[in-house]
Amino acid sequence: MAGNSFGTLFRVTTWGESHGPAIGCVIDGTPPRIPLSEADIQHWVDRRRPGQSRFTTQRREADSVKILSGVFEGQTTGTPISLIIENEDARSKDYDDNKDKFRPGHADYTYWTKYGIRDHRGGGRSSARETATRVAAGAIARKILGPAVTIRGALIQIGPHRIDRARWDWAAVEDNPFWCPDRQTAQQWEGFLDGVRKAGSSAGAVIEVMASGVPAGLGAPIYGKLDADIAASLMGINAVKGVEIGAGFGAAALSGEENADEMRMDRGKVAFLSNQAGGILGGISTGQDIVARFAVKPTSSILTPRRTVTIAGAETEIATKGRHDPCVGIRAVPIGEAMIACVLADHLLRHRAQCG
Repeated sequence: MAGNSFGTLFRVTTWGESHGPAIGCVIDGTPPRIPLSEADIQHWVDRRRPGQSRFTTQRREADSVKILSGVFEGQTTGTPISLIIENEDARSKDYDDNKDKFRPGHADYTYWTKYGIRDHRGGGRSSARETATRVAAGAIARKILGPAVTIRGALIQIGPHRIDRARWDWAAVEDNPFWCPDRQTAQQWEGFLDGVRKAGSSAGAVIEVMASGVPAGLGAPIYGKLDADIAASLMGINAVKGVEIGAGFGAAALSGEENADEMRMDRGKVAFLSNQAGGILGGISTGQDIVARFAVKPTSSILTPRRTVTIAGAETEIATKGRHDPCVGIRAVPIGEAMIACVLADHLLRHRAQCG
């Protein structure tokens, strides 16, 4: 299976399965002499860890990160950094009844069609469990970017219920189980998701990620566009079905005058009067906030019986047992942050390599 690596100079390769002994990643291209400890990584991985509220899977994983290589005396050495996270609470027997059935909405059928074999225990490589390693890699990417760059994500929609952007408060994001910047909407989501969970169903979500302090000049034409790499990284997250940058699809409804981010001078520097472009023009960062949103489909593992077929071609029904997120988009917030951090770190190193 190819396709387990991403990035050019800051390159991440992940490995492992949901119900295997461990998952992990190898990060190549990290500059030397950057202070790095397991605690630096653990802080970010803990934000994604399962079982922290009744609205996420109750799989109990400590997600303790161990550094195996690439760090000496508290500093990166410039050699590959290898990280491992042991799986501690896999319940493979939950999947035994459906090992010969394809779960609708999952990658079961496509993996089996491509490889002729699949790991039915939680989906193997297609499981969102793999994303814990991406968050770990994102922690190292943040160290490369430095404290001047701030990357923050928030959940702005669950099912049909959107936040009121007039009530946006970044301080609220850490105060509720949804990463919601609107405290009032977060309370409404509790009742909605309780109903979804009790019905054995699921809901989709939209996440917004903002990167502030990104210098102008990152990215390159034509096939090295920063926004193209951001879109690819977010589309690579499990269950993501759509990505937009800045005004995104909404730009189609704007006039040319509304969409143009006009410019003036402010204390000797160019200042933009709006940010419809989401901080990227021609594939290159403008110095404004980079804003991206991505849509996550409803969790495919649900209790409601669905029609499907078996590996042998027999028509049947399936209901997925086990521990699953009623809204997988909730834990996608720190994953989205991590993916954008990795892309920005990669482009920062690429920019330095070409432009100094």
